[in-house]
Amino acid sequence: MSDKTMSKEEYLNKVKELDTTKEAPKQLEDTDFLTVAKERRSVRQYDPNFKIEQSEIRELLETATLAPSSSNLQSWRFLVIEDQKEKERLLPIANNQQQIVDASVVIAVLGDREAYKNADTIYSQIAEKGNMPQDVKDMYVNSIFDNYGNFPKERLTKIAHIDGGIVALQLMLAAKAKGFDTVPMGGYDEAQFMEAFNVPESYEPIMLLSVGKGTKAGFEKTRLPLDDVLSWNRF
Repeated sequence: MSDKTMSKEEYLNKVKELDTTKEAPKQLEDTDFLTVAKERRSVRQYDPNFKIEQSEIRELLETATLAPSSSNLQSWRFLVIEDQKEKERLLPIANNQQQIVDASVVIAVLGDREAYKNADTIYSQIAEKGNMPQDVKDMYVNSIFDNYGNFPKERLTKIAHIDGGIVALQLMLAAKAKGFDTVPMGGYDEAQFMEAFNVPESYEPIMLLSVGKGTKAGFEKTRLPLDDVLSWNRF
């Protein structure tokens, strides 16, 4: 193995040179779940003139937030960056990855470590629908405050990242089903991003997602054989 290395920016952008894919992303006629899951790819090249309407972004996010979360506290938070000047401001923070400015929007997926403070609001809605007795709701909310309110920051951070990862994947699959393309990005300066976009201190940066109309399909999926990652019952 060579000992040569690349800078982070070179590493993140080199993939476009290596990608010899010629076809455009597949437009799905069948959007059943298995087809969507199999056909989704990480797309890094977008039509910069294609714009997604805010109503469509809202629909994607509403679908994404049907995902499960820890104690149904829905710790995910989203910052939708659609203004071109704001995307250009994000570009150097994200190591000059061109999809930041070419995709229709960049969605920052965040996780709120203080999401448990919304427990009463969430479970009041459940009780009002008749799906939980009021006394049970009160005990449940009190237990959430007792537990989550005393969790160390590290545990709340882990919960935020798990919930954020689940909702991000659901968002990417929803986008593919609607004919859009996405790529998840972790290659950005989190501290700079938090400061530049005034992200609340209690939020954890999970990932950035470019969403738009891809012009190249992206790498064909290559995965380890299932038996390399699968064990039954015990290791």
